[in-house]
Amino acid sequence: MNLNIAIEQPHKKLALFGPADRNLRMLRDSFGIQVTARDDELRLSGPTDELQKAAAVLERLQKRLSRQDHLSAEDVSQAYREAQHSYDIKVAGAIDVYVRGHAVRAKTQGQQRYVDAMFNHDLTFCTGPAGTGKTYLAVAVAASLLKQGKARRLVLARPAVEAGERLGFLPGDLQQKVNPYLRPLFDALHDMIDIEQVKRFMMNDIIEVIPLAFMRGRTLNEAVIILDEAQNTTVSQMLMFLTRLGNDSKMIVTGDTSQIDLEDDVESGLIDAGHRLKGLPGIASVELEKTDIVRHRLVQSIVNAYERHD
Repeated sequence: MNLNIAIEQPHKKLALFGPADRNLRMLRDSFGIQVTARDDELRLSGPTDELQKAAAVLERLQKRLSRQDHLSAEDVSQAYREAQHSYDIKVAGAIDVYVRGHAVRAKTQGQQRYVDAMFNHDLTFCTGPAGTGKTYLAVAVAASLLKQGKARRLVLARPAVEAGERLGFLPGDLQQKVNPYLRPLFDALHDMIDIEQVKRFMMNDIIEVIPLAFMRGRTLNEAVIILDEAQNTTVSQMLMFLTRLGNDSKMIVTGDTSQIDLEDDVESGLIDAGHRLKGLPGIASVELEKTDIVRHRLVQSIVNAYERHD
């Protein structure tokens, strides 16, 4: 197999290659592949698995060079360790999150398509019924990217729309009033990351859990941004959210179009975006089915029963 990798910063080409092309020779010897430099591109040839590992090393080296002008021996060694660890996780089918001994992995083919889409696209839409892991897997992928240093921030947002209830008269300040809407996101976070670590991340603005309305006017760079319950956004809210996407960021939009809590005459921004953005390059759209439900076995039966009644 052959693989071409663009040199993202040609003016730092010598730093990437190392003294006397040491880093390229190390790639060749470590993975048993051929490495050729031509213009602003590296051409790799060899077994598929070894090429994937070599590409992961180069990705990490180039990312580090985006923040500094040279690579130390420790930088290179760390890139190899991280690439091997990432490959081992991928082979095992698990998502690398913070909590040791807690493997998070796709349990159905639909979920695996969803996970692959999130890792390989900057914008991913996922729709499906309750219990299919839309939010849970999105948070897992975001936590994994945060842990690997591929993102500097994690932003989780939800529209504050009541599901047939009125929370406006609850006591407390604004944050206390919106916390009930954000609780599912906190629950998923605490499954992936130690509670004390979550608190530290939130204090340092590495993790932010906010109502959708608080995102207006912002641009989010080097972040993973998740919009949960997106079926309850209006068209203008969805446009506002999607245009927050900054450089080196990923955006994940999840929702269940069968559970829209908007007024009857208000169009769902999630459904509208699905029509407008269909087929655009760089955007993935995954639809999970009832067969992807992984909650208690009764959840799938309940969903089926309600659909039959409707």
